[in-house]
Amino acid sequence: MPDSDLVDSKTLRIAVVGPCASGKSTLTKALKAAGYEARHPAQEHSYVPNMWQRISKPDLLIYLDVDYANTLARRPHTGGGPQRLAEQRHRLRHARENCDFYLDTSDLSEGEVETAVFNFLANLSE
Repeated sequence: MPDSDLVDSKTLRIAVVGPCASGKSTLTKALKAAGYEARHPAQEHSYVPNMWQRISKPDLLIYLDVDYANTLARRPHTGGGPQRLAEQRHRLRHARENCDFYLDTSDLSEGEVETAVFNFLANLSE
């Protein structure tokens, strides 16, 4: 866990990973707007289990998850069926096992996801 000086100064390097349509891009934009160094390293498309570490070298790893029904609701033209989501989760298993914060975004709005993540970050400095 990072020390409170990093959290207070927003110098944390944050990686956001998860299956497609879990909210990575939206959350990354919100984190950047708040002054954090954030990126999503497209780990769900890599066969290298620790690509998120190699690319981002993060201080914190946030894992966003989503179920298949919400994947389709968010991206109706997503192909590959539930097997695609299962494959992405398989590729993400190392990241999920090593994440600092896990959040299932399936039934959450963008605002609720942001609130949960920013609350997590605020609690780091306590």
